[in-house]
Amino acid sequence: MSLELNINAAIKTAMLAKAEADLRALRAIKAAILHAKTAEGFSGELSEADETKLLQKLAKQRKDSLDIFRQQNREDLATKEEEELVVIEKYLPKMMDEAELKAAIEAIIAQTGASSPADMGKVMGVATKQLAGKADGKAISGLVKELLAK
Repeated sequence: MSLELNINAAIKTAMLAKAEADLRALRAIKAAILHAKTAEGFSGELSEADETKLLQKLAKQRKDSLDIFRQQNREDLATKEEEELVVIEKYLPKMMDEAELKAAIEAIIAQTGASSPADMGKVMGVATKQLAGKADGKAISGLVKELLAK
């Protein structure tokens, strides 16, 4: 079942349950899907990779807003962002934990033959492609720096 169909069904359920936070987040996802489908040069359905990128973008926006609202002591707005983030994360694929990520990056470093921090670009290119949707870009970058510095 595509993400769009899942979201439409979830919107109906949230409307019946009168779950405003869920409804806000689901409508934001639906709007992003519609925007992506009507973008110039796009035809057909969204691929699973496109759906994941879209959801990750929405989640990142919520996290950034959450940080800003907390810095400005706007807990009312931060709460809304947090509620939406929880709903969006339900539709994202499971992220790798730190041990899995470290093992994957060590394998990529061995595969590329990287040995110093100067090889970071080479490793990051492969890592971001292989781990797309499975790990956060900041986490990948930090671990690559740490492992190449040894």
